[in-house]
Amino acid sequence: FTITTGHQLNLFTGPLYFLYKIISTINLTRLLNKAYPEYNFVPVYWMATEDHDFDEINYFNFKGRKVQWNRDASGAVGRMDTKGLEEVSRAFASHLPKGKTADELMELFEEAYTAEHSLTQATRYLANALFGEYGLVIIDGDDNNLKRLLIPVIEKEINGNLAFKHVAQTNAELSESGYKIQVNPREINLFYLTDGLRERIIEHEGQFKVNNTGIMWDRTSLFEEIHAHPERFSPNVITRPVYQELILPNLCYIGGGGELAYWMQLRSYFDELHLPFPILLLRNSAVLVSQKQFQKLAKLKLEVSELFKTPHDLNSEYTRRFSEINIDFSAQKDHLKSQFEALYEIAEQTDKSFLGAVAAQERKQIKGLEHLEKRLLKAQKRKITDLLDRIGQLQNDLFPGSSLQERQKNFSEFYLEYGKDLIKILMNHLDPLNLQFMIIEV
Repeated sequence: FTITTGHQLNLFTGPLYFLYKIISTINLTRLLNKAYPEYNFVPVYWMATEDHDFDEINYFNFKGRKVQWNRDASGAVGRMDTKGLEEVSRAFASHLPKGKTADELMELFEEAYTAEHSLTQATRYLANALFGEYGLVIIDGDDNNLKRLLIPVIEKEINGNLAFKHVAQTNAELSESGYKIQVNPREINLFYLTDGLRERIIEHEGQFKVNNTGIMWDRTSLFEEIHAHPERFSPNVITRPVYQELILPNLCYIGGGGELAYWMQLRSYFDELHLPFPILLLRNSAVLVSQKQFQKLAKLKLEVSELFKTPHDLNSEYTRRFSEINIDFSAQKDHLKSQFEALYEIAEQTDKSFLGAVAAQERKQIKGLEHLEKRLLKAQKRKITDLLDRIGQLQNDLFPGSSLQERQKNFSEFYLEYGKDLIKILMNHLDPLNLQFMIIEV
C-alpha cells in the first residue's frame, strides 16, 4: 500500500509545511509497517508537475526577505528549465552567513537548481536529498505511460461529463449543510498540455477546442488524439485525485485543511468510477521554538500559546497583568450604574423625557470611564515599552506577519542552526495521528 501526499514544485521547498507533509507521510508508513508487518506501506510524494501557476511557486522567504525567481513562464511548471536560477543562487548566497551549514545549503541549492535540470528534476533531486534515506518514492504524473492508465477516465469525462454531474450534485448537498465549497467542477475537467501550453478543453456545438488557441477537434479526432498522445491531457483539481488513486494502491492521503475539504467533494465521483476512496488525514501542523526563545518566554512570564493572540490583545493583556496599577475600571462602572438605578426610580415618577435624559447621562459617564481606562492602559504601555517590544519581536519571530510560521518560513533558516539534524528532529517529533497543533522545542 502507499501513503501519499502531494505538493507544488515550490522553489527550495517553499514554506516549512512542505516538510511537515512529507514527514507526516513517512512517519505514518513507519507506524503502519510496525503495526502490520505482513503488509508493506510506502511513502509517496506526488509532485504537482502539471500545475501552471508559476507565481505561486517562484519564491521562498528567508529571514524576512523574499528570494524570488523572475522570468516569463507558461504551461506546466514542471517542464520549465531552470534558466535564471544562477542569479537567484547568488542572491540567496549573499544573505547567508559563513559556515558549514550555509555551505551545505548552497551546495544543495546549486546541485538541484543550477544543473541542466527541469523544475521537475530539480524538485525530485531536492526531495530525494532531504528524504531519500527514509524510502520516499517521488512520482511525476506528467508521464506518457502513467497517462495511458488514465485514458478510460479521460474518455468518460469527454463523453459523459461525469465529474461535473457528480461533483455539482455533491456540492449542492454540501452547501445545504453549510459546508464551504472549495472547488467547482467544469463541464470538462481536463487541460490540453504541450510545451509552454496548458489550457482548458471546452465543448461547443459538438466541437472540442482548446481555450485561447486555434486547436480544435470533432469527437472522433479528439479520441484519436487521446489514444495517440495521452500525455497531452492533463487533469485539473477535480480529476487529479482520481488520476493519483487510479495508479497507486493508496490507503491514505495526507494534506492540509483546504486540500481535504475539496477531496470531500469528490466521494460520489469516485463511487461512479468504482474507484476506492482513500482515508483522508490532516497533515501535522507545528511551530518550532528554540531553547533561547523558550528562555525569553520564561523571563517574560509568557506561554507559547499566548503568542497566538493578536499583537494588540497580547500587549493589552500583558500590560494589565503586570501593571502596578489596577487598570480594570469594572468596579467603578458597577458603582456608577448603582447610582443611576436610584435616578431611574425617580425618573419613573416623572415624564419620559426625563427618563431619556437619565439614560443618556449614564451612557455618557460610562463612556467617559471607558475612555479613561483606555488612556490609563496606554500610559502603562508606555512605561513598559521595552518589554512590549521584546514580546513583539518574539511573536513576530514565531508568527511572522501574524501568520503561522509554517506558512511563512523556509526550512533553510532552521537548517542554518541545526544542519542535517533538522530532518531527524522533525521526524522524532511529528506524529501523524496527533491532530493537535504542535509546539516543538528545537
